[in-house]
Amino acid sequence: MFNQKSIQIIAAVAVFFALGVFLTAVAQAREITDMAGRTVILPDSVRKVYTPSPYGSYIMYSIDPSMLSGLNLPIKDEDKKYFPKEVANLPVIGSIGGQGQAANIEVLLKAKPDLLIMWSAKKSAVSEKSEESIKKLNIPFVYAVAESLSDYPDVYLFLGKALKREERTKKLSNYSRKTLEEVKGVVSRVPAEKRPSVYYAEGMDGLSTECNDSIHVEILSLTGDKDVHRCHTSNHKGFEKVSLEQVILYKPDVIIAQEKVFFDKVFKDPAWQHVKAVKEGRVYLIPKHPFNWFDRPPSFMRILGLKWLTNVLYPGEYKIDIVKDARDFYRLFLGVELSKDEMKGVIYP
Repeated sequence: MFNQKSIQIIAAVAVFFALGVFLTAVAQAREITDMAGRTVILPDSVRKVYTPSPYGSYIMYSIDPSMLSGLNLPIKDEDKKYFPKEVANLPVIGSIGGQGQAANIEVLLKAKPDLLIMWSAKKSAVSEKSEESIKKLNIPFVYAVAESLSDYPDVYLFLGKALKREERTKKLSNYSRKTLEEVKGVVSRVPAEKRPSVYYAEGMDGLSTECNDSIHVEILSLTGDKDVHRCHTSNHKGFEKVSLEQVILYKPDVIIAQEKVFFDKVFKDPAWQHVKAVKEGRVYLIPKHPFNWFDRPPSFMRILGLKWLTNVLYPGEYKIDIVKDARDFYRLFLGVELSKDEMKGVIYP
């Protein structure tokens, strides 16, 4: 049995250790301002993160996929070779932001992430209402904000600071910024009237597209703003329907195609032979492994897509070896070493 003095000593020791744990936790915490302007207290060491929207997951694949505690969507079998095995086999938690399947909160809490990385297309889109439900998870969260592809260099730098991966993200940021500036320089040297017009063909029949102000064709605005379909986007979903007659009247110099089914038949279909780009053999299939280089989803892969499309539109002004550049990109951003033939298989499937 403990006497009164012993109990007092134990209590004092308990308080001492509790205070020590508290002070250690405080010492190890750090303050950061996220891209939405919020002040957030983060643990000193962030080992595992969860990104409740696909956009955040995609960028984490390029920063450090081993930090992910779960996936928004399962990785397709044909794309698993681009990721470490342990990442491809992570549990599918889902999404909180309305994209993909709804998050399984039980699986999320079981994964025990140290940090949630929220993704927002605009600072103004950050709402207190949605934050209230997130706060109930009792997990620190920060916002990465990318209103356009041009914001990606800054997103990389911010996430590097939040995750203590500054050296890694600085390389990705520098590459992204250099590419954006490089392309801007090329386009600025070509008079507007000499820039090729482009039709973006979506769907199996090629008769869906996007208005020129849509996020889904942002790369077109960066490579000359010559999207033939000029209109105001009515909703985020896109897929504006057009007729073949309208495409013929647009007289596009170039067509970029999303679906291989359409690409494989467009040169054989008599009806499409009346379209200028088809007659001149300037139809290109957008590469899409492991993520689409152009759109759906509009991810960090668009940095490479920007190089690809600029080379397609201005081969004389932007003379690059796209196979070599793509191999370099995959090596840096995805940690994947592809042979020339493997890379050609991605670009020209």
